[in-house]
Parts: sequence; structure tokens; C-alpha cells
Amino acid sequence: MTAGDLQARDLPLDAHLHTDQSPDSSVPIDIYAAAALERGIPEIAITDHVDFDPRDPAYEYTRFEDRERVVRDAAARWAAHGLTIHFGAELTYNRRWEDDLRDHLRRYHYDYTIGSVHDWPESPYTPQRAAAWVAGRALDEILAPYYDEVVAAARCGLFDTIGHLDVVRRYLHPHVTTAELAARPELQDDALRAIAESGAALEVNTSGLRYPGGETYPTAAAVARFRELGGERVVTGSDAHRPEWFAYRLDVAYRHVAAAGFEALAFGRGTSGRHPFRLPT
Repeated sequence: MTAGDLQARDLPLDAHLHTDQSPDSSVPIDIYAAAALERGIPEIAITDHVDFDPRDPAYEYTRFEDRERVVRDAAARWAAHGLTIHFGAELTYNRRWEDDLRDHLRRYHYDYTIGSVHDWPESPYTPQRAAAWVAGRALDEILAPYYDEVVAAARCGLFDTIGHLDVVRRYLHPHVTTAELAARPELQDDALRAIAESGAALEVNTSGLRYPGGETYPTAAAVARFRELGGERVVTGSDAHRPEWFAYRLDVAYRHVAAAGFEALAFGRGTSGRHPFRLPT
């Protein structure tokens, strides 16, 4: 199967893309724009990384003004071809720098914001610490630092979307297996409930399909549980950092969302005037 076979087509939106304005991507924005037109995806969101710890790679990697100019200029160029490009950001959340993050979002405007918890510099999930952290600990204790931050990210009210819930599975591989996590789905409930109560959207992120375990972040079961807990807003994204990852198996995320009973995607808050992203039938 070729990379092209894995890139979905004829879907309304890919809401998580990284360009050469992120330190871990070298993709010019026009590459994604051309791919979107070729794949029949009429709207995309550019969500380059913004970090707030000086030790993290996206800390002051680019200036807001430069990122906005690149995206807005591309949006103007490609609008004539029928493509809508939104200027967003994936902002790394941790309670230690919430004040800095809040100040950033007061000063700068994005069309769309994703709040994501990553393996912060002192976290137990870095490659150097993960094995030792897991040894001798119960699963709830292993996962607690990650999910505590996700709950705080949801409750802070700063984000349109909470990104790639359950990405901690990637950090813990191979020390914690997919089967072990699947056996304890209740450990996600506090995070899913906090996202639902916050009004933020739950992102169904297909990058997990590229990593061991082969499941979306979060899983189909978690998307269904989110709905049971009162969640009303979901969105999908490929989290692409390479051209071949654009819309990567994005159809899988759309199927998870539909199976959970959602009829449309929610893109941003306070956007009732924007046309709904109805799921394909």
C-alpha cells in the first residue's frame, strides 16, 4: 500500500497540520494546500507548535507575526482555488506555565487553538525516565501525572480543542501495552468528563495509527465514552508533520466520530455563524 492510499479524500476538514514553522516539520504550507485540493478536502487548519518552557523545541522558534503572515498570505492565495486555510496553533499546556499561556492568548489572536499535553521536560514520560517510572507502579499511578494535566488544560478554558488525548500511550510504549490500557478505560473518565464539561472539543487524532498500538488518540471506545459523559463537540486531525501524513487515515477518525453518534465536527468556539462540518454519509 502506498502513502497515497493512506491519505483520505473527500472529507470536509483536516484540523491539525504542522509546517516548517514548527521545529519538527519541514513542510511548506503550499504543499498541504495542494494536497488538500488534490484529495478533495476544502478546509485545513495550520496548527504549528507553541511552547512555553525554554527547554522545549518550539520555545521562541518563530514569532507569532511571522507565523500569522505565512498562513494569512497562503489563505489569500489559495482562496481563489476554493480552499479555506485557518490560522491555528497547538499550544503545549502545563499548569506551571498556564499564566504565560494565558497572557499569550490575550495578546495574540488565532482562528483555532489546540491545547495539548506533551512529555514536558520533568515529566516521567521522557524516553530516559519512562521505564523507571513504570516499574513497580500501578497503572492509575503511572497515568496520573498525564491525566491530571489534561484535566487542568480542559478546565482552564483557554482552548477550542484538547489535542490527542491518550498520547501518553506512545510515551509509555513498550513498558505499558495497549491491552493493559484497554482493560482500564475508566482511568480516562475524569479527563473525558472535564473536556465535556468545559465545552472544548475532543480531538480524534490519527497520528496514533502511525505508531505502535495502531489506534487513534483517543480510541474509538473513548470517543463513545465521551459522548456518554455529555460531550457535544469533536473534531478530527491527522497531526501531519510530513507531506505523506496529510489526511493520513483521517477517514478512520470520521468513522469513530460517526459511530459514537456525532453528526458534525465542531471547529472552534463561538463559531455558530460558520457552516457546520457535517460528517460524510
